Amino acid sequence: MTTSTLLTPALSTSARVPQGVKHPRVLSIAGSDPSGGAGIQADIKSISAHGGYAMAAITALTAQNTQGVQGVHIPPVAFLRQQLDAVAVDISLDAVKIGMLADAQVMGAVGDWLAVTRPAVVVLDPVMVATSGDLLVAEGAHEALVELLKFTHLVTPNLPEMAVLLNQAEAGSWAEALEQGQQLAAAHEVMVLVKGGHLPGEECPDALVWPDGTHQEFRGPRIATKNTHGTGCSLSSAVATLQAQTGNWVESVRRAKEWLSGALATADELGVGSGSGPINHLHALWGSATASAGTFSGELWADCAPQREAIFELDFIKELAAGTLDSQHFAYYLAQDALYLGTYSRVLARASSLAPTEGEQKFWAQGAQNCIDVEMSLHRDWLSQFPLESPMGPVTKHYLDHLQAVAFSGSYGEVVAAVLPCYWLYAEVGRVLHSDYLSFSGKHPYGAWLETYADEDFSRATERAVAIADTAARHGSALERERMRAAFAHSAQYEVDFFAAPHRRVDADLGARRD
Repeated sequence: MTTSTLLTPALSTSARVPQGVKHPRVLSIAGSDPSGGAGIQADIKSISAHGGYAMAAITALTAQNTQGVQGVHIPPVAFLRQQLDAVAVDISLDAVKIGMLADAQVMGAVGDWLAVTRPAVVVLDPVMVATSGDLLVAEGAHEALVELLKFTHLVTPNLPEMAVLLNQAEAGSWAEALEQGQQLAAAHEVMVLVKGGHLPGEECPDALVWPDGTHQEFRGPRIATKNTHGTGCSLSSAVATLQAQTGNWVESVRRAKEWLSGALATADELGVGSGSGPINHLHALWGSATASAGTFSGELWADCAPQREAIFELDFIKELAAGTLDSQHFAYYLAQDALYLGTYSRVLARASSLAPTEGEQKFWAQGAQNCIDVEMSLHRDWLSQFPLESPMGPVTKHYLDHLQAVAFSGSYGEVVAAVLPCYWLYAEVGRVLHSDYLSFSGKHPYGAWLETYADEDFSRATERAVAIADTAARHGSALERERMRAAFAHSAQYEVDFFAAPHRRVDADLGARRD
């Protein structure tokens, strides 16, 4: 694959190059959907979801819902010109997204305005047919729409729309779709986003095509939902906004596609209408709307109350605190802990590689190094005193399998949630055991070990890990937070099982030997 210049050759000499605007001012020129799923309403949500300031010039009023379009009213073209001029004379535009243009007169007016204003980013979504199948443009508007391509940087047709623009039959395969995209790009010196959403199959491919035929593909799984109303409007608005921020078409499309996948994956949660419902434009915002810092972690702590209670009811913990723990039980625990730490350090290293900030990267990297240091210390200082030949036990293996599965297939937030119980529950156990140790009369056989539980650095690291989990939850979607809860819950239960394993395993082995 190859990439190309920021703007198409036809526009590169006259259009301004975006300079990476944090909150781009994006104008949508499109029709209105009173049900809120497509058109202007979808564009405003999409632009806002990506940090842009959304504006709108309305080209048409529709009467529609999730079941279809019942009517279209086109305001006077002179009034559309007034809307466009009113915005442009007062506000610097960083990007323009064009959607539904109902007839040739409207298209001509928009083209004349673009010829004068020359926005830095122009994305055209040639809306001709609604998701319901209803026609949204007048007969004979084809030539006027093609004329608009000369003022466009990126055009985002679906397969039926691309076929209309080329006067060809609709593509029936991804290869045919890509070929048509290359034809359209070459014929009009415009970039084309070829979308494979109408094709059958488990994958939903897209491709960014340049006028010279080079292209960049974006692959992703097809999301199983009927709620796809306004998908094209939303994607094109997202790309326009992101392009004003990134100045990189490939990155803009990649990020927009990832966002759209989340919007589709959570679309069923909205429950809007009885037909093809809208996508969930604000899934990330709503998903991150935790009330305040600490709320999510507080919920996790409450959720794991049964595991915390179970840990302190275990014979291993009671006997460790009382100093009556059998040395073989303690040796088994030490051996499993050493085996555990080797892999756990790699999971923390994975968290470091996924972390969004330098501070968090350093925190997890330091945690990984600490695991290696503790593992070496266990072998040097403790396992020599409590020797026990012990292969990896089933609980240790299952716990590590869970951590590795999350680490290499889950999001950053899920990895943080999965490793958190090893910090948090261990710190809680340490707090209680060390308190018991301080009140112990005489020489405690495991005193030196219990002293390590009072480590202030580990206590501070635990607080930091909890804070990071809260931040990840606020920045994640509702779906991601649920996955974080699940990852945390599994790890919390494995912590209980890990403390319980010495008695179960060693006693079972001793019983087997006696038999």
